[in-house]
Amino acid sequence: MVDIKFSNDTPPSEILSWSIEKYYPRIAIASSFSVEDTVLIDMATQIQPNIKIFYINTGFQFKETDNVKEALKKKRNLNLIEYSPLLSIEEQTLKYGPKLYDRNPDVCCKLRKVEPIRRALQEVDAWITGLRRDQATTRQKLEVVELDYKGDGKPLTKINPLTYWTKKEVWNYIQNNKLPYNTLYDQGYMSIGCKPCTRPVQQGEDERTGRWTGKGKTECCIHTFLKTEKSEN
Repeated sequence: MVDIKFSNDTPPSEILSWSIEKYYPRIAIASSFSVEDTVLIDMATQIQPNIKIFYINTGFQFKETDNVKEALKKKRNLNLIEYSPLLSIEEQTLKYGPKLYDRNPDVCCKLRKVEPIRRALQEVDAWITGLRRDQATTRQKLEVVELDYKGDGKPLTKINPLTYWTKKEVWNYIQNNKLPYNTLYDQGYMSIGCKPCTRPVQQGEDERTGRWTGKGKTECCIHTFLKTEKSEN
């Protein structure tokens, strides 16, 4: 049961300190190497340098994303654990046909993101994400600490230290601390996922509208599937 509440002005570093003290070593940061994740990695590794950081190598990520990963590994000796889908892209194409991401993006996300995440989360009791309330309308009710469930029905604590931070605060931290970031942000990308399903965002659009354009989809299910796990078991 989640038994703690943080105010909207609690510094993310304080939330991370509490999280690490309570759950280490069975806690991990889920990273796609977005600017939010980079901020959290920088803060958390100053508290506990050996904290686990897991990354899903979907095979469809931008090379610019991998560039950030390598730059951070050089800057900090990260305890980075990489997970990959059970099927290679070639194997997935043989089984499901070409361009599954275009024909059925939900299934593609399930295969290349959700299933590896399930495996990663079996190893921890809590996970840290870079979600913010102002990223999209679907995230406006986000809480700093939430209760999820693993695939086996066991409880899992989800911690979102940047819940109340704005995009400006995130970028101020990146710039003030001279941290590497994905250069696609300079080209109008605001939320960066797999290459086939990501586009730059137009002025006035929220950050998630650059994902799965025309598919009626703004989430890959990484942050929505866990809440249904208990009822399925």
